[in-house]
Amino acid sequence: MTDIVAPLEQEGTRSVLKTWLKRVGDTVAADEPILELETDKVAVEIAAPASGVLAQILVEPDAEIAPGTVLGRIADGDSKPTAAASAPRQAAPSLAAPSRERIPPGIRKLLADHGLSESDIDGPLTREAIQAEAARRATGGGRQDGVTKVPQEGVARVPHDSMRRRIAEHMTRSVQVAPHVTAVFEADFSAIIAHRNAQDPKPTFTAYFVKAAAIAMEASPSVNGRWYEDRIEIYRDANIGVGTALGDKGLVVPVIQRAQTLSLSEIAGQLQRLTVAARNGTLEPADVRGGTFSISNHGVSGSLVATPIIINQPQAAILGIGKLEKRAVVRDDQVVVRPMAYVTLTIDHRMLDGHQTNAWLTRFVEVLESWS
Repeated sequence: MTDIVAPLEQEGTRSVLKTWLKRVGDTVAADEPILELETDKVAVEIAAPASGVLAQILVEPDAEIAPGTVLGRIADGDSKPTAAASAPRQAAPSLAAPSRERIPPGIRKLLADHGLSESDIDGPLTREAIQAEAARRATGGGRQDGVTKVPQEGVARVPHDSMRRRIAEHMTRSVQVAPHVTAVFEADFSAIIAHRNAQDPKPTFTAYFVKAAAIAMEASPSVNGRWYEDRIEIYRDANIGVGTALGDKGLVVPVIQRAQTLSLSEIAGQLQRLTVAARNGTLEPADVRGGTFSISNHGVSGSLVATPIIINQPQAAILGIGKLEKRAVVRDDQVVVRPMAYVTLTIDHRMLDGHQTNAWLTRFVEVLESWS
């Protein structure tokens, strides 16, 4: 038997087994995707460690798992699935329904996740039946206390998916443990717009933000750090994560590794690759691992200022970029129109103070406004 083991390293607060891609008794080939895990940051396929037959499924979909957990076992091609593989708690999602006297943990969790009880499900207590009942309630139908509910006009109920649940847990924890403080500056984008217009192809504005952020770390190195209960860690490499929206699915934060060593064009190329992968759902675990600082370019959707932007724990800070718009400003005692945007730095006040925050923002704005 060969164990199928959850990765020892994961990026995200929690990991959930999203789905098995094979059933007990199926033939599998080495390095063939066999299951999918999901955290609040990325979904990743786990490959079979050996060829053979999927003999046991030990962890059901929707169960939270720890690094190193044995998820299932593969027998060699001449072996048959063991008797243990047919036990109710090891059944694949579409196998026979479990006895109501002994409900597997995964089924109990699925009921709880959808706010349902055993009595809400007619017939066999299967995963499909639970999901169907949740879908009925999502559109306003379903049962309660044996009575069919009348759909409420104008209300759509959408059950949480696992990524949204992980994001919610991660954000809630950050607010609970870290005192968030936000400083607000404004930046004149004239210099980077002029530089950008002279390039072919044109880098995205986000590429400028990543490069300027990496340079600003020299003015306040602690911003590029993490807080732990017994220490702080300040990093030489600026591994800068960029929030990437996935529509209603939430967002992920792919990471530009060692941004301080990259040119503007190299950063732009990395951003292009990571953004496409994020929106296609093909990010690798390494693409979201090791971030030391994050950027939220929320202005692309129209907001002028967002505060506080929730810190990606255990990082010390997150940069926010507001909407770029033309505004009247005073230069040399003259009122002129310039392309301006508000920039914010939200800090974990356990680790950073006001003078470090303002020193970092001062340098960041200076780099943007003096770009040549």
